[in-house]
Amino acid sequence: MLHDKWLTVRLAYLRGLKAPSEQQQQLLLLADKLRRTDADSRILAALIKAEAAAERAQRAKAEAARLAARDEEAARILEAITREAAFRERDQELYNAAELLILAGLVDPATRTPAFDRGELLGALLGLANVPAEDPRRREWKRAGDALLAEKTK
Repeated sequence: MLHDKWLTVRLAYLRGLKAPSEQQQQLLLLADKLRRTDADSRILAALIKAEAAAERAQRAKAEAARLAARDEEAARILEAITREAAFRERDQELYNAAELLILAGLVDPATRTPAFDRGELLGALLGLANVPAEDPRRREWKRAGDALLAEKTK
């Protein structure tokens, strides 16, 4: 009975197609034939099995496409999350650098503006950037900075 219902629905679907395949046309002809021979019945049974298999393949293909689209969407979401996390991490590093400028007294903590002329501050930072790593002043600066950080993080 279930097979008859599926076949009835499928035949209606095939009749609605603008360009059914040759195999589907043959299935429609044999299904509508009132007097079938044994050979016709065997061919019809084989065509019905083939059509059912084709329908299952079509559903499987649609499901595979749906899963692929879902995976692509998940990949896009993951990429966006990763990109957003990288931006947050970068922003946090910028906030940390600004906090160091505040601790050093180079930026006013209330207004968050430079405590010195911008050109003067930039010039001093350029001077610091040009001091070689092995210069003893840098070791002294590091000791003083580490001490202030330790004091502020207590």
